[in-house]
Amino acid sequence: MKTTSMLVRRLCAAAGLALLLAAPALAQTATQTAAQPAYPSQPLKLIVPYPAGGATDSLARTIGQKLQEAWGQPAMVENRPGAGGTIGNGFVAKAPADGHTLLIAITALIQQPPLMDKLAYDPLKDFAPVTMIARSPSMLAVPLDSPAKNLKDFIAMVKQSPGKYNFGSYGAGTSSHIQGALLNMQAGIDLVHVPFQGAAPLVPNLVGGQLASAFIDSATARPHLKSMRPLAVTGTQRMPGLPDVPTFAELGFHSFDPYGWFGVFLPAATPAPVVQKLSDEIDRIVHLPDVSAKIEALGLQVAGGKPEAFQKVVRADAAIYAKIIKDANIRLAQ
Repeated sequence: MKTTSMLVRRLCAAAGLALLLAAPALAQTATQTAAQPAYPSQPLKLIVPYPAGGATDSLARTIGQKLQEAWGQPAMVENRPGAGGTIGNGFVAKAPADGHTLLIAITALIQQPPLMDKLAYDPLKDFAPVTMIARSPSMLAVPLDSPAKNLKDFIAMVKQSPGKYNFGSYGAGTSSHIQGALLNMQAGIDLVHVPFQGAAPLVPNLVGGQLASAFIDSATARPHLKSMRPLAVTGTQRMPGLPDVPTFAELGFHSFDPYGWFGVFLPAATPAPVVQKLSDEIDRIVHLPDVSAKIEALGLQVAGGKPEAFQKVVRADAAIYAKIIKDANIRLAQ
């Protein structure tokens, strides 16, 4: 009994000494935790790597306004256009990883690496996906007076006259160019690529019959649907506004599943709790009735979701585009 009592006293003394020695470290940790300001602790910067006025800019300003209202911190949109978006992307990649500098990006972010020899950042390593704001399918469309009434007719028409027909895109290396190259490879046709500087000159040339076809995103096509004939749409489901137009997958083609998307990214080293808090808030924002209405008015589909889900989409789409770009030998001059 005496031996047991002595053992208990020694254990208690040892435990007390351990707590005494650990107390300074525990106090320091508690002090550091308390000293860390709650996120966000300063104004937010939403970097848009394209000029003001486009869909990306509009979405950024809507999200920024709602973040400011919810968190009481200024949320300022900064347009940093140039070099196909790489200037703005690169700025965020090198920004402090504290959650206060956000990138509002589009699908081009993950299409650029296989297109360019030198890129100052790696989209899959230097950014943390936060949330997808919205997504957009694309369509292959022809002029209303085209003899082709469906995709099968169109492919047969092109095959009968090699080198005669073309497809328009928003520019070299854009999604519409990549999709046209993919159709050429899978259908065994030779549509000539005609790149434009964005949607503004592309649509009138398609509607006016100067182009035989074009790949156009749903947001751009929406105001002009009565002036063109969609033959097939990308994505995994038919578009709500075009229930009679089949997907490419339904027609036996593959790798047309990716949607175009608009999403929020942070520098890769941003702490996970910050990424999650921002993701939760933006997911809430995009599902607000007034915000959803604005997104849909742009011809886009409301997205949202958790960082893990967005990261899965980003990585899967990057792999698909990398293979298409390599197989089609698409390169951009730098």
